[in-house]
Amino acid sequence: MQYISEHKSYENCVFCVAAGLEDCLENLVVHRGEYTFAILNRYPYNNGHLMIVPYQHCDSLSVLAESTLNEMMLLTTTAIKILSELYHPQGFNVGMNLGTVAGAGIAEHLHMHVVPRWGGDASFMSVVGQTRVVPEDLSESYQRIKTAWQKLA
Repeated sequence: MQYISEHKSYENCVFCVAAGLEDCLENLVVHRGEYTFAILNRYPYNNGHLMIVPYQHCDSLSVLAESTLNEMMLLTTTAIKILSELYHPQGFNVGMNLGTVAGAGIAEHLHMHVVPRWGGDASFMSVVGQTRVVPEDLSESYQRIKTAWQKLA
């Protein structure tokens, strides 16, 4: 956690705030690495929607150290493994929206989305009906995913 204390947090950034708090249901952090952490999306598209976030507050991949980039991919891979075992999705959407015009809701702090997908899931509902259909409560998702990640350690 030395990395967190060495880098300035941005008080209005939800990711920086979450990084500075203890892991709990309130901040939704399910795992911490040395340079990045995994956090549940508070407004998920599907059950298990995770984000892999660097501790470093930045909006560009080009400023991240190779160690941070490597750990982002390793945590993304682990997230897919855990979500596959817990939810048995038929596929995944994995990626980043860099910049507001690219669809980033939090453009100032880049993050990798890991979204489980099933044939016929209701991901279009947010666009069409401004409604999300997520059958599992976020608190249950948090406990399941955090427990599974701890078993890997």
